[in-house]
Amino acid sequence: MILRPFLAILFCVPAAAFPVWVTSSLDRTGPTDKPGAATQADLAAARREYAAFEIVMQAPAGGLTNVRLAASELKAGGHAIEARNFSLYIEHYVFVDRASPDWHGSNSSHGPGWYPDPLIPYKDPFQVEAKKNQPVWVELYIPEDAAAGAYSGSIQISSDQGAVSVPVKLAVWNFALPLSPALKSVFQAWNPLDEAGVEELLRHKVMPQTVKPREEPTLIRKFGLNLTTTGLWSGADNGHCTMKQPPSTAEFRKAKAPHDKSLLLVNYTADEIDACRNLYDDIVVWGTNMHAAGIKNLMVMTPVPKLFGAVDIWVVLPKMYDEAREQIAEARAHGAEIWSYNTLVQDGYSPKWTIDFDPIDVRLQAGFLSQTLGLTGLLYWRIDRWNDDPWNQVNNSGVFSSNNYPGEGVLVYPGSKIGVPGVVASMRLKQVRQGIQDYEYVEILKKRGAGGWALERARKIAPDWRNWTRDPAALEAARRDLGERIQSISR
Repeated sequence: MILRPFLAILFCVPAAAFPVWVTSSLDRTGPTDKPGAATQADLAAARREYAAFEIVMQAPAGGLTNVRLAASELKAGGHAIEARNFSLYIEHYVFVDRASPDWHGSNSSHGPGWYPDPLIPYKDPFQVEAKKNQPVWVELYIPEDAAAGAYSGSIQISSDQGAVSVPVKLAVWNFALPLSPALKSVFQAWNPLDEAGVEELLRHKVMPQTVKPREEPTLIRKFGLNLTTTGLWSGADNGHCTMKQPPSTAEFRKAKAPHDKSLLLVNYTADEIDACRNLYDDIVVWGTNMHAAGIKNLMVMTPVPKLFGAVDIWVVLPKMYDEAREQIAEARAHGAEIWSYNTLVQDGYSPKWTIDFDPIDVRLQAGFLSQTLGLTGLLYWRIDRWNDDPWNQVNNSGVFSSNNYPGEGVLVYPGSKIGVPGVVASMRLKQVRQGIQDYEYVEILKKRGAGGWALERARKIAPDWRNWTRDPAALEAARRDLGERIQSISR
């Protein structure tokens, strides 16, 4: 067993032999942090939404042994949400040996140290080292048929040293999030994803770059798959300003033919080619041929007027967006979409996705920031850049540059290392989904005639790449405002 997770419990009970407390899903508890004061989880969510919080337990001087977790059903009058809708994960700590680069701006790393990131699905009793914290990620899926109302239940924690019951309160709103997310996405896995891995990504509301065409109908029906890529790569990227011969329209049609007709088909053609002006004529031919086959052209680059009409989806970094606002507005006027992506640490102000930054960074980019900036999609270059010891070694100094970018290219961890099929999520991938759900709240209000109000509320939290809240409570308050407004309209 390679994992030795520390333990952390929810809320403090005077009779308990060890401290337990509850934290927000946007908090992160270190292995020796002092106990918090919260005594119960207080959630509000829509149907078909994933709600989350964390329980932290602190081991006494003799440690904790034979620790077991169990969720009760949630009850509201004559209604119930079954306990099987809870998922419990042991947060595993990884050590960041060097901080991400510091641009001396408004957003910077928290520095070297122990951070929870990989999530181990709970199935067996475990131990917690003496005087150490062990956080538990608690996730609750609200079934589509759940009745609206105020529910209550608990998470039970037992051990050889004593037991604690953590109350859970849940308000279920009278509306549902759609099965298929409004925010489009492409998340790349460079290792083949098995069926379990594909489903894990889709449960987190992000689209794998590729899926097997024969599996598409089931994935559409069960998980909301809405996009896939055709896979005709040009070969052009940041280090290669050359492209393959443009495929003919017939070749693009052949690539399209196996896919379900309800899916949005995208060709991820080139990556980070702002410096490759010599490729413009070739890009026009690529775009023309794929458009004739009914496929959209996705390029990771800053919009340029010569390529308007040839490129359908421009994917930009925060700093690229800020440096090209006029081109972006013009590209939109020509019917193009603007997506965002994130990689490494390329400025001192925007949200970051490496492990040593706040969890709220990831959630805001996928959620409120995408809404306020009119971004319609999200791309991540790789989710599975694993080394020989992926569950413990998250550092990569000297790989991308002399700097360290802990967790770069790793949003999932290999389940095989812990006896789990497929892949298991990081805490950062959970934040991606939380953000996509935030995005959905605004989208629902747009469709119900309250889009202006919803965007105004979102802008108070995250108006642009340089200005956004660091306060989890402020983000949650905004989300609840949106939820209550949808509920009011739904009545």
